[in-house]
Amino acid sequence: MTTNRDRYTPGAASGASIHKEGEKWTLVVTRDLRHPPAKVWKALTEPEHLREWAPFDSIDEPNVKRSVAPKALEYTWGGKDLRWELEPLGEDGTRLTLWHNIDRNYISMGAAGWHICFDVLEHLLAGDPIGRIVGQEAMKFEGWQRLHAEYKTLFGATP
Repeated sequence: MTTNRDRYTPGAASGASIHKEGEKWTLVVTRDLRHPPAKVWKALTEPEHLREWAPFDSIDEPNVKRSVAPKALEYTWGGKDLRWELEPLGEDGTRLTLWHNIDRNYISMGAAGWHICFDVLEHLLAGDPIGRIVGQEAMKFEGWQRLHAEYKTLFGATP
């Protein structure tokens, strides 16, 4: 039996860049979604939605630095800072941008992982869930190695 996940193949590496300020590296990932900011906000903030797509189960309240629904969310996860911005796009769309403070040695891996997470989020919002693909499972998922190599090339490192 073919499942939604069996039909999923990640697209080419795109929508990501890196920024360096002093010794701080930041991965920036942007994705245009066909869903309104309020719907995307719920997926970013409600534990039952996060469990379906994010590399973490919930955002612990003490770690939240700033929350302005449905526009901006900042928190610490795994000792790293994350900032989300939601910008209305057309009638019912959202430009979702993530800034993730990340160790330079893992930035291409992070880009590949977030790429897959954003794909899973997009499917979830469209009512076509494919299930969470994170951590070691993501690294074993068909397409992750290709994405990792593509992001290394995109960021100027030899795969």
